[in-house]
Amino acid sequence: MQKRITLLRHAKSSWKNASLADHDRPLNRRGSKAAPDMGKRLAGLGARPSLLLTSPAKRARETAQLIARELNYPLECIQSETELYLASPAAILQVVARQDPGFSDVMLCGHNPGIMELANQLGDSNIDNLPTCGVVGIELEINEWVEIVAADGKTVFFDYPKNQTHTKRG
Repeated sequence: MQKRITLLRHAKSSWKNASLADHDRPLNRRGSKAAPDMGKRLAGLGARPSLLLTSPAKRARETAQLIARELNYPLECIQSETELYLASPAAILQVVARQDPGFSDVMLCGHNPGIMELANQLGDSNIDNLPTCGVVGIELEINEWVEIVAADGKTVFFDYPKNQTHTKRG
């Protein structure tokens, strides 16, 4: 059986209000434009998540919602996972590993460096920079998400807002 995980770094966030806690920073204008654009590109790549998980940080939740709209994913089905906030690859894997095996395509919106490090750990590409709102799709030969902890996958796409080819393969 095959499963796909799409790792998404949140879009560009605002630093305008210095009194806001990191957790509460919203997207800036560029991020609010990039996320729907990337959602359209993901739709063009055939992304059809059966589960969308996000960090509870405002910038990640907003990114997940903007992407979900473009993929016709129900906003009320987006799941916020506290453990994904600024998570390490190991912490991200623990969240994914406990998901129902009935989900075949999980999209996860989080933060660097954890998202990029996990993309390199799971996939067969060496990504040295995952820009804001960058996405990496990885196919895995696993039957259940609990197997992801030891899985090696194949990077099937890597894209980001300033990428001019729009469908850069891993």
